[in-house]
Amino acid sequence: MASINSTVEKVTFNMPKDLKQDLVRLKNEMQVSLNTIYKNALIEYVKKQELKKWEQGAIKASKNKEYIAQSKALAESGVEIYEY
Repeated sequence: MASINSTVEKVTFNMPKDLKQDLVRLKNEMQVSLNTIYKNALIEYVKKQELKKWEQGAIKASKNKEYIAQSKALAESGVEIYEY
């Protein structure tokens, strides 16, 4: 995830005209810059994709019999598990 203090790079991309018009209307209503809208949308997109990867990993793990057996054995071993 990009930090607030990271350097800034200019990016150019294409979008449909009707989407741009909707964004300009939204920008005016919210009284923010298009840059703010684009940046916030991309931050949320990246978060959503990262969450999707974690969810897919959890689904795979839940279907893996060996992983489930190892997890159960670890849980029953009495060893303290710390989450980070």
